[in-house]
Amino acid sequence: MIRLDQIRINVLEADQRARLLSKAARSLKVRTKDIKELVILKRSIDARKKPEVFYLYSIGVKVLREEAVLKRSSKNANVKKLSQTKYIPPKMERDFLRRPVVAGFGPAGMFASYILALAGAAPIVIERGKRAEERIRDVERFFATGELDCQSNVQFGEGGAGTFSDGKLATSKNDRSGRNQFVLETLCRFGADGDILTDAKPHIGTDRLAKITSALRQEIERLGGEVRFGCTLDGLITKDDKLTGIRLEGGEAVAADTLVLAIGHSARDTFEMLYDTGLVMRAKPFAAGFRVEHDQDHISRLLYGDKAKDVLPPAPYKVVTRNNAPKVYSFCMCPGGYVINASSEKNRLCVNGMSRSDRASGNANSALVMPVGGESFDLNDPLAGMRFQRRIEEKVYSTNNGMIPQQLFGDYVRNRVSSGFGRFSSKTKGAAAFGNLRGIFSQEWEKAFMEGVRSIDEVMKGFVDEEMILSAVESRTSSPVRIDRNERFVSSIEGLYPCGEGAGYAGGITSAAMDGMKVAEAVLKA
Repeated sequence: MIRLDQIRINVLEADQRARLLSKAARSLKVRTKDIKELVILKRSIDARKKPEVFYLYSIGVKVLREEAVLKRSSKNANVKKLSQTKYIPPKMERDFLRRPVVAGFGPAGMFASYILALAGAAPIVIERGKRAEERIRDVERFFATGELDCQSNVQFGEGGAGTFSDGKLATSKNDRSGRNQFVLETLCRFGADGDILTDAKPHIGTDRLAKITSALRQEIERLGGEVRFGCTLDGLITKDDKLTGIRLEGGEAVAADTLVLAIGHSARDTFEMLYDTGLVMRAKPFAAGFRVEHDQDHISRLLYGDKAKDVLPPAPYKVVTRNNAPKVYSFCMCPGGYVINASSEKNRLCVNGMSRSDRASGNANSALVMPVGGESFDLNDPLAGMRFQRRIEEKVYSTNNGMIPQQLFGDYVRNRVSSGFGRFSSKTKGAAAFGNLRGIFSQEWEKAFMEGVRSIDEVMKGFVDEEMILSAVESRTSSPVRIDRNERFVSSIEGLYPCGEGAGYAGGITSAAMDGMKVAEAVLKA
């Protein structure tokens, strides 16, 4: 099969496939009837020449006399023989005296346990939260009443924090192993739409993710794995710096010489326990700021123009300041989404973004954040970043007695509480009220943030608006710690494998899942 890249077709074209066939034939200098098969490999949107907006395709085609066609097209950089790496799940290369244990059932823990189960290692998975269907009820009750279950919430439970998100699956990782494709194909196998295999910015949506994670868990169990919910890792049992077992909350001891630690970025009590145990870890810089909301139609118009926005899905964006402006950037953007109360600890409040598969809320939201590190907390103290997060979340909680505090950007600049929304209202999950977001961060941080936000208009004209809505606080963009591991993926305690976003080695659903796979591969070889 031949791969063709950089095929542009106007998004307003009615019959995209017919145009693809025609353009492929022209590029390869063959007749359309000589093309026996055409598959879409990847599709993105190119809006650099508005008002003309194009789909940008990479396709695979099967033609008669393929070698002759490739030779004739040898000077065309966009034509090459299709090469795809197929990920083959590894076999077990060792005998396990005890079943491997996986702590955490977010993307990293889920795919680590799936790879172990496929190899016949029958992992035991412990997850402090609940099954997806129970977790959803707890989260919806929290949104409605403010009654927080510290073990079953937006951060903890089946699927991890990624379940209550947009379900974005794009990754910046340059993966040549086939792991990324395996993750996407696995999600499709358990209920995701096939579009995620070809879209350049694939997403699933919270409403579908819960069902997919449950289906994958049932397959792990069918393969011999065991998933225990309501089980919190409370301690490690070691001898001569080697793992011999774990303790669960409540006192139960489980013999174990292999532990995949996939606890997520919000397991703060576990971070404290691990630090007290002597596990080698370090503070890691991360980013913090606010959720910002715009009217989605306005964002789609800015990015796509009036005509194209009516035929395309709600537009995502990615912005970052340039030149000498303080670095402010968007993170975890949710087209057609909601700002949600993502708290997991009593008397502390943080927010995140979530959207359903239809992305139909009418608002666009994104984290708008700045890096924080040595200027905000002591990087020589492994838990200093975590304590910084807790301090600002306590400030935010006290601002409105546990309700999400919000402020229009113009009022934030003027240091005054907003009295009402402008052209559009906020779309939130969880109670919200106006409050003053000034004072959450230092004055130096605030000054830099406002300067950086204003400069974003140079990158995306029309983005900065006095009526855009800020919600506080976006504090959990990534883990505040990194747990050391060596080339075998093993920590300072032999048998303990730090993994995923919580250990500081991933940032998002797909990269965490791939890290879980790599760790499982290492476990199977050890």
